[in-house]
Amino acid sequence: MHQRFSSRWGLLAPLFLLLVIGPTLLAGDLWPSYRGPTDQGHSEALGLPLHWSETENVVWKTPIPGKAWSSPVVWKNRVWLTDATEDGTQLSVLCTDLATGKILIRKRLRTIAAPQYCHPFNSYGSPSPVMEEGRVYVTFGSPFVGCLDSESGEVIWQRTDFVCNHFRGPGSSPFLYKNLLILHFDGSDHQFVVAMDKNTGKTIWQTDRTVDFQDVDPETGGPGREGDYRKAFSTPVIAEVGGKDILVSLGSMALYAYEPETGREIWRVEKPGCHSGSSRPVIGRGLVFAAMGTGRELWAVRPDGQGCITESHVVWRYPKSVPHRSSPILVGDHMFMVDDNGVAVCLDAMTGEEVWKKRLGGNFSASPIFAEGRLYFCDESGKTTVIAASPDYEELAVNQLDDGFMGSPAVSGKSLILRTKTALYRIEE
Repeated sequence: MHQRFSSRWGLLAPLFLLLVIGPTLLAGDLWPSYRGPTDQGHSEALGLPLHWSETENVVWKTPIPGKAWSSPVVWKNRVWLTDATEDGTQLSVLCTDLATGKILIRKRLRTIAAPQYCHPFNSYGSPSPVMEEGRVYVTFGSPFVGCLDSESGEVIWQRTDFVCNHFRGPGSSPFLYKNLLILHFDGSDHQFVVAMDKNTGKTIWQTDRTVDFQDVDPETGGPGREGDYRKAFSTPVIAEVGGKDILVSLGSMALYAYEPETGREIWRVEKPGCHSGSSRPVIGRGLVFAAMGTGRELWAVRPDGQGCITESHVVWRYPKSVPHRSSPILVGDHMFMVDDNGVAVCLDAMTGEEVWKKRLGGNFSASPIFAEGRLYFCDESGKTTVIAASPDYEELAVNQLDDGFMGSPAVSGKSLILRTKTALYRIEE
């Protein structure tokens, strides 16, 4: 079932209807990707916990070895996540029992003698899995892309032939669309989007990014930073415009739309300097919302154009307190987000007007989730601030765990599944 959002821009978009597209909204025990069943961070769950600590409302806590920032995903009675050693020589998956937290599967997928460089802030296991019935799809960037049987953990197919220097480490998560598994490769050497047959791993299409990636600082015109200006870490999302699906994809220097079944570029919005974006675009209210990388601006874009639409289709720009890593979240007519340094903002989604701004404190990489009128913001120190999803700021709770969050929360039934830097938790009243 597609949740429909009609445009309220009148003359700006009279003929177009934009939809939030995701898998059919699933039962409460399914959270198949790091932003949930609709890829927008929303849950229909009721009764999620409001308060917790290391000694309160913890159903189980399972220590997780290694260093990996991927978010957990849930399918029925199992929780899946990727893992890696800190030096990147061993790449693995873990599967735990949802009821008990017991590790059911721990499988090494690849050993690498000389891994690419990874910035200490990132990890070799930052991309999150995506799931469907019987299958879990994982990537560690160019070193490994694969499909596993979600019951046994056996590898169904794998790819280790992609060429991409991730330069600071991988970040983009895999994305399922019909019979395709779609991935971004925005490295310092190559920048492209690829779609594989999800059943075999065979490449169906591969499309290079079209913006000029000269290694030049786009603001000063001087030398670039050895590939930084070519980097991006975002994950795509599907929207529907005028009855057709488009793949909305944030790369370095530009936001793109592609035909998902062919890879043909439909339009792009260019912003020099918007490199290294990790945030995922948000779809709704007839618009595409994208935090444009280190350009630190949130742009609202009408998605009905062709070619380069920077001058014609950017409806508004918000230039303050915009996240580099965490994704925004749209609830009704309001956009909520928290920047890397802990400043939360509520905007009018149709105008970009600031409704409120509040310093939560801390630093943020995880994307927020919405459920039952609440927003959950998890920071890098282990604190979760719960606020009302309202144009009037209201703090509902502040909860603390022993270690910090880099991955985003998952939801299963009345439980939150939380991954800190060192452990996996099931939190429930």
